[in-house]
Amino acid sequence: FFSSLFLSFFPFPPPSLSLLCFAGFQKTEAPRPPGAKDLHVYPWDKSSLKSMPLDLEQFKKLDDYALKVNVKNSVEELVKALLKQARTDLEKVRAIWMWICHHIEYDVVGYHNKSQLSSKPRDVLQMGKSICEGYAELFEHMCSLAGIQCKKLSGHAKGHGYKTGQTFTGDSDHAWNAVYLEGRWHLLDSTWGSGSVDDSFTKFTYRYNEFYFLTHPALFINNHFPDNSNWQLLKPTLTLKEFENNMLHNSNFYMLGLLATHPETPIIQTVNGKASVSVDCRSSTLFMFKLKGAEEHGLMTLEKHGMKLDIYPQKTGSHKLEIFAKPSKAEASDDVYKCVVEYVVECESVDKAMRFPKELHQPVGPSWFSERQGFLRPSHRQPVLHTNDGRCSFTFTLGKDISVLTSLHGDGSSLAEDMGRRHVLQIQRRNQIELKVHLPHAGSFVLKIYSKKKSDPGNYDYIFNYLIRCLNTEVKWPAFPQSYSKWLQDYEILEPLSGLLPANRNVQFRLKMHGVAKVLVQAENTYPLTQNKGVWEGTCSTSGCREVFVMVHENANHSFYSQVLKYEVETQ
Repeated sequence: FFSSLFLSFFPFPPPSLSLLCFAGFQKTEAPRPPGAKDLHVYPWDKSSLKSMPLDLEQFKKLDDYALKVNVKNSVEELVKALLKQARTDLEKVRAIWMWICHHIEYDVVGYHNKSQLSSKPRDVLQMGKSICEGYAELFEHMCSLAGIQCKKLSGHAKGHGYKTGQTFTGDSDHAWNAVYLEGRWHLLDSTWGSGSVDDSFTKFTYRYNEFYFLTHPALFINNHFPDNSNWQLLKPTLTLKEFENNMLHNSNFYMLGLLATHPETPIIQTVNGKASVSVDCRSSTLFMFKLKGAEEHGLMTLEKHGMKLDIYPQKTGSHKLEIFAKPSKAEASDDVYKCVVEYVVECESVDKAMRFPKELHQPVGPSWFSERQGFLRPSHRQPVLHTNDGRCSFTFTLGKDISVLTSLHGDGSSLAEDMGRRHVLQIQRRNQIELKVHLPHAGSFVLKIYSKKKSDPGNYDYIFNYLIRCLNTEVKWPAFPQSYSKWLQDYEILEPLSGLLPANRNVQFRLKMHGVAKVLVQAENTYPLTQNKGVWEGTCSTSGCREVFVMVHENANHSFYSQVLKYEVETQ
């Protein structure tokens, strides 16, 4: 019976797959039943993942040794070989645990054909495979040979084939162990420690999982419910009903340092078409989500200690919501997003107004991540900005050596990519940047922000985005003027901001530019601008032309002018 743990990347197998692993477990008596001193407080106190203090680094040598032991002729010989490097009871249990997790595979064929199956320790060792019952019996037998009290436990588990919110009836469907160390009982599951089974329950893959070794009982109860409630090792103990209704947090959840989810119930009802979920964690963690297998109909924001997610399903009915996480420090190459928790969202009514543009990327809004990329002190901390007149402005303090690129995206094809860039005006004043946005029409828009190091020749990297909403159907702002490569990042247009000039009119120009010798405005005629305290000023007539260019003369000794800005003129 398998942990859904690493199976989170696959959908569940068909319900026809029985959850039973082996019925009719025999009971073995352990010398001392669990008492008050074995109990841990429930709910989890968020302290340790283990039921006793462990330094896994100290096991390194022992683990390596145990993995290499290759004795298959008898269980006695195997235990004797393993104990050569183990002094304390804890080390003996660790050596046995490591060996079983790396040498016994889950018997997917035997699972489907139990009559041919023996879970006797000798047979399990000879075959090198078994189901949970065989893992637990082998573990118990090896411990007793090593002089350690160990008990095989049976009960219900939320493992392979588990469906959110299901009930458990009938015989137990899983087996695991309790071991007696340093004066109290501890729990472990070597079946789930060894690896996982694929979706169709036809292939086992070794994938060691440290989580199930001496797991803290308040976490073990998450997916293991023993027939005898004393073996929960908890105060208070949980009822089967509570176990069924509790949120399933798999081992990825805890191994990634996540602490809690809200709500704590796996089935959520929408209220007015919206459902909200949040996850708490210790350190900066990256998240993503899937609703019915697609990352859409949601608005996720990253917080320093977790994330918040609002879901707006666009169809009524039941929707599977999966939440994935990965550490933000991407040193390890195996840092892929792992499923950490699943909900079922029951939607009774749809909020059509909360349709998001296809271009919206999760997470939305600024966060510790954008801050880490050098976008400090954002003027808008919220992910969504509402504007009534179709104009808005965002400011940031920029970290050193950062070059910024922005673009605006509408819904559908209302905004071509080159025009999307021209509806955002970047103004840089020393280490401050302002992004002025003028929307072309009412609707929902995405403002995407990219950056790169100025010293890097490479491409810009996407950093984050905002959602901008405008309901006012009167709104119709023209694009900003088109700028060319000679227009520097710290130049500033004071006026005219509109890239579309009125026809047959005298237009006032005021431009902040440095390091140029002359500035001209080229229309039907040419109009020189004069410099006054760093601002180039003057007027130009738009009559008789369709385009107006601003040109600069970088060096008074050259006769060469460069175009820096281009305006269109309205047609009559």
